[in-house]
Amino acid sequence: MATPTTWAQEVITCDLCVKPTQQFCNNCQLSLCVDCVSKHVDKLKYQQHDIVHFKDRKIQLVFPECEFHSNQRCEAHCQQCDVPVCLKCILGSHNGHRYRGMSDIFNGKKKKLEKETKEIESTIIPRYRKKNEETENKLSIIMAKFDELDKEKEKHRKYWHQEVDTIFNHLGSLMKSIKENLLAALNSHQSKIKNQIPDMTQTVQQNKEILKSNNVSAVTNYKSKLVEYRNMPTDFDVKLPSLKTNTVQGRELSLELEEYKASLTQTTLSSLTEEVSYLSIQKLLEQAKSITTIPTGVNPLYNVACVGVDEVWVSGDNKTIRRVDIHGSVRDTVTTTCPDWPGDITVTRQGELVYSDAHKRTVNIVRHGRTETLITTPRGWHPEQLCCTKSGDILVSMCTTDTSQYKIIRYQGHTEKQEIERDEDGEPIYKRGIYPLRVVENNNGDICVSDGNADTVVVVDKSGRVRFRYDGTPARRKKSFYPRHIVTNSMSQIIVADNNNACLHILDQNGQFLRCVDNCGLDKPQGLSVDSKGRLWVGLYKSGEVKVIQYMK
Repeated sequence: MATPTTWAQEVITCDLCVKPTQQFCNNCQLSLCVDCVSKHVDKLKYQQHDIVHFKDRKIQLVFPECEFHSNQRCEAHCQQCDVPVCLKCILGSHNGHRYRGMSDIFNGKKKKLEKETKEIESTIIPRYRKKNEETENKLSIIMAKFDELDKEKEKHRKYWHQEVDTIFNHLGSLMKSIKENLLAALNSHQSKIKNQIPDMTQTVQQNKEILKSNNVSAVTNYKSKLVEYRNMPTDFDVKLPSLKTNTVQGRELSLELEEYKASLTQTTLSSLTEEVSYLSIQKLLEQAKSITTIPTGVNPLYNVACVGVDEVWVSGDNKTIRRVDIHGSVRDTVTTTCPDWPGDITVTRQGELVYSDAHKRTVNIVRHGRTETLITTPRGWHPEQLCCTKSGDILVSMCTTDTSQYKIIRYQGHTEKQEIERDEDGEPIYKRGIYPLRVVENNNGDICVSDGNADTVVVVDKSGRVRFRYDGTPARRKKSFYPRHIVTNSMSQIIVADNNNACLHILDQNGQFLRCVDNCGLDKPQGLSVDSKGRLWVGLYKSGEVKVIQYMK
């Protein structure tokens, strides 16, 4: 290898050490110092060597050694058997086969490699860099737009009566949710683009090193990534919301943000409460409709977690978690650290995948393709279901090894912030049994739990005090209520999958039953998630399919 010296000339060093080279092995194409000649010959003593003075060296191709005949090199390739062969092979077991010279294969693939490297370096990388800049501009526009929306919201807040302050809190929560989903989707899109650039740059450097080499195997074993690089991620279409207002002082006030609408006329507090409740019911479609059915290839299917607009993470009874788009294409896979399968999966506000490993008592996050441990639960307690809250905390439902105790823990980073286990009388809030507690946080801070051991939805407030329990009776289903996964939406409604009755129960934030979704073919609904458009993604346990359902106007 050549290294620069303090003089304006190069000293060629020995390929086996750092001393100046004096000899050269024509057969092996190695530069050697005097001391290393014998080492080289002794190491490969069954191979022929042509040791000459360095200035008398002959540059030639280094053909691979034959696996079956010592001191023979493979200068041809058997077309019939698709293996390198030496002269003895040709005269022996490959006699009568068609051959192609290794030199021809080497030269042909080297030309293709040169062309491919040039395209990646001169065309594809500049395109990715340009697209990265465009995405950065979109992020800036989104931030500026939402700053304007927030200012406009506060400007109109003063026209509203104090009793309807909850409407503005809800409006702010909805805007934050839209913003977070847009930024998460766009950041995810940018990461796909940005993360490819270093990989392509590294590929170019590696290709250039191969092009400098005379090693046939290095060239012939090259695996092309050109098709992957040409397939740039589909551009992300940003649709920004607008805040519509109408103010007639003393008569009517109204606000509208996307599908959320609120209006106020001069009235009593009791009638206003009824109007807000009516708007919540009015927002639901009379009949929910299934938009599409996505085959995931995961059967049985346990968990689903939406990411961005049209993609979802899914997991079943193996170590692998898949990210599937609305067309059923697998966009990414993550092999977990779990010895069997992850207990639950969820997604942070930034779009990062989080999963629980009950066996190792850990909650893990996947960042840039690498898994990190976020939380290790106390000894004797195993994490099961998860919820990433809007404040950045993580709610973890866990049970003891013998399933005699269940509780919910709120973590802020690695720190345990809150424990929810017993009511004001010291009695367990959640029933013991074999089924995990599914948990989700509502917009008002309530913690909603689907307790499969008690066949009940249990809702506690921010402090952990029980607000209400729902046992499915108001829905008047044929079979007993069997709650599984649970989610909440932008209207603070609670949605729970009923595995026995092949339907979803929708409640308002106070536990009032609104209606069931029972017309979309939900056989054994298991996983449940809401995307940034407010659509429900329902995982079906037996078929391994995910149904995307529109249920709100």
